[in-house]
Amino acid sequence: MDFPSFYLDHLAGGRLIIGLIASLHVLINHPLAVGAYPLLTWMEWWAHKNNRPDVDLLAYRITFVVFIVTTTVGAMTGVGIWLSTSLFAPFAIGSLLRVFFWGWFAEWLVFISEVALIMWWFLTWKKADSHEKKRKHIRIGVALSIMSWLTMALIVAVLGFMMKPGQWNQTRAFWDAMTNPLYLPQLGFRTFFALMTGSVFLWFASFFFTKTKSAFNPEPRRLREWIVYRLSHVVLISLLGTFLFGTWYWNAVPETMKANSSVALLTQEFMSWHGQFQALLGWTIIAFLVVGIGGLGSSFMIPRWALLIPSFMGIWLLGHFERAREFMRKPWVIGEYMYSNGVHKDELAFLQSEGLLKHATYVKHREITEANKAECGQDIFMLACSRCHSTTGLNGVIEKFTAMYGADKPWDSAGMQLFIKGMHQTRTFMPPFPGTDAEAGALVAYLQQLRASPQTLPGAQSAGIVIAPEAPKPAMSAAAQPKP
Repeated sequence: MDFPSFYLDHLAGGRLIIGLIASLHVLINHPLAVGAYPLLTWMEWWAHKNNRPDVDLLAYRITFVVFIVTTTVGAMTGVGIWLSTSLFAPFAIGSLLRVFFWGWFAEWLVFISEVALIMWWFLTWKKADSHEKKRKHIRIGVALSIMSWLTMALIVAVLGFMMKPGQWNQTRAFWDAMTNPLYLPQLGFRTFFALMTGSVFLWFASFFFTKTKSAFNPEPRRLREWIVYRLSHVVLISLLGTFLFGTWYWNAVPETMKANSSVALLTQEFMSWHGQFQALLGWTIIAFLVVGIGGLGSSFMIPRWALLIPSFMGIWLLGHFERAREFMRKPWVIGEYMYSNGVHKDELAFLQSEGLLKHATYVKHREITEANKAECGQDIFMLACSRCHSTTGLNGVIEKFTAMYGADKPWDSAGMQLFIKGMHQTRTFMPPFPGTDAEAGALVAYLQQLRASPQTLPGAQSAGIVIAPEAPKPAMSAAAQPKP
């Protein structure tokens, strides 16, 4: 309530932008940085130890692809996460910064080291033309692999904290936030998943660099068999680790959040497809298993096109995991501490008694009258609803109430008000309404007006910033006035 609302109505307020940027960042960071860097370093070490320049060249060529993608799209999406959350969810990122200041400071140092190391490692690869230089170059790859994993390890603490803060809710201690109950299982799950998807990426990429003979690769079939066979072991071991840590992770998730899983996986419209989705998830795991086992034999048992299956399924699985994890956390943005609309748990009862408008900074009015009721409702919508909903766009409230009442039927204002006040009891992913009965009525008035005349709701970036005047102080009686 202390920030003007940067709002994009057709994109559910802007949260879709955060989700897309964050998902793309994870899809690059996990397979290519956390997963691929240690595998490529191992390939360079093995090639040096066994005098295999063809393996070394293959590692270098794949590293070129990884280097370009991680230092451009990967780095920019990392910055994009900070920018989008600062615009669309400043209350959440501000609270997380206060809790994890030193953790994020350390992550920033690690990230800078990671960028410097990947540039140093890749740009000096061909200059490592002696035994001693090669040994030093491999050490750079080892340091890069460690820094890439540490970046994820520090951020995972924040992600776990947002779902289950654990003892921090009582102690407010930094280390209790870092070592939240979901930290270790989620870190293990993401580590093995990154190695599994990183292996699949290297496996698939290697086929494009082992097509024809060359001076450095006189036997492309031999090289292909080598990479497929060894990475198959990594895929199978990582699949087992992903399953074990994933089971631990799921068991550590709060029961209230597990109850949201069917909606989180498929949204309300497709909840009936939950069984089919579980079957698809099972086939995804089987695809990794089949390709991994098949790779233990001759490389030609697994045709090149077959590697597209686990590659795309890995992208789908990781992207869907991020989406489900974010939704399951609702109605919280920080578990048992802050609701998804930015209201602190400890403030809820106070605001429901005193009212949102009275204590909000960027609103047009402090008091609701018949003349300004709909206008007040618009401000209440922006304060209480806009973090997840649009008006007429994606996840629009008009669409939701139309589905409840029917397209051609009138909306009952009294019933809508009761629903808004108690919606969190039937839809557990919705936060409680953080306002008074009068403010719930004003919100209904705004929604009724919006239904009659649908209009896109502008954010502060286009409508400007409005601050309501302070309520006038009561006049002092003559007796109470100071005497000269």
